Amino acid sequence: MAGDAWISETAPYLAPREPGQGDAWTGEAARRGRRGGQRLLQAGEVTAPDAVRAALGLPAGAQVIVRRRLILLDDLPVELADSYYPLSVAAGTPLAEPRKVPGGAVTLLKELGYVGADVVEDVSAGLAAEEERVHLGLAEGSAVLRLLRLTRTADGAPVEASLMVMPAGRHLTYRLAGM
Repeated sequence: MAGDAWISETAPYLAPREPGQGDAWTGEAARRGRRGGQRLLQAGEVTAPDAVRAALGLPAGAQVIVRRRLILLDDLPVELADSYYPLSVAAGTPLAEPRKVPGGAVTLLKELGYVGADVVEDVSAGLAAEEERVHLGLAEGSAVLRLLRLTRTADGAPVEASLMVMPAGRHLTYRLAGM
């Protein structure tokens, strides 16, 4: 997607899906005449990375549930998307299992009583780590954009921290409406 302008609305990614409705990314790609998909790379308990731990307000060494996905456009990798959940939210739920979650994580979170009401996104840039280069098919020394999205409930409880990594040549405009 390098060089392509891609205007994306954040709200559909934060809204629970209706029964039978596909995921937001597949729908967004289809509206542009493209084919969106994703591959689950990992699901389960891990030690929270520092940025995620800080965003979720967890102590050093805290464990979280992660769902790591490789996001595809026309069968080519365009983004690594890691979603992290506090154990108090996701342990023992389908989020911790290495399988598709019907309706997606946002829908399951709503069923569990966690509805996102406040979202903060932080964007940074840097050189791709080796694992990022491998998954995204990037050359050594390639730059990436990193977007850290924190979702909190109306009472301020953090329920999800998502870290998305994409090639720096990708142009994104985020528009948030209707939350």
